[in-house]
Amino acid sequence: MLVRDGVVLGVERRRRWPDALKLEILGEVGVNGWTVSDVARRHDITRQHLY
Repeated sequence: MLVRDGVVLGVERRRRWPDALKLEILGEVGVNGWTVSDVARRHDITRQHLY
């Protein structure tokens, strides 16, 4: 939860990804016909994160 000056602003969505995991996720695109959208949905991220 993100709090600034005592005011609750919401849940912070920033996640940190190790380089090895980034490469693994990118490597899933095209496997078994998976598209960028499929992989993004599977990992709960947007397509833009993969581009």
